[in-house]
Amino acid sequence: MTNSTPSKAIARLEARISPETKSLLQKAADLEGRTLTDFIVASVQAEAYRVIEKHQKLKLSIDDSEAFVSALLNPPQPNEALRNAAFRYKQVTSV
Repeated sequence: MTNSTPSKAIARLEARISPETKSLLQKAADLEGRTLTDFIVASVQAEAYRVIEKHQKLKLSIDDSEAFVSALLNPPQPNEALRNAAFRYKQVTSV
């Protein structure tokens, strides 16, 4: 007899919560017509995506946004250090 392994790896997550919290989660799961486990996993996954997206977005104030657009539309003239760096870059990359 061979042991069959599921095609998907399953990781287990445990949490201790109060009976009141469990009751609340169960009621919400019942209202959605889902199992408690499915409801919890979907809810936690959605929140994880929201947190990651929030931290990956760049948020600028109105003043910062205006300064950024102004710098794009009216870039300053390159200074000596930048001109020297561009010259060295061209020497290194043009073979």
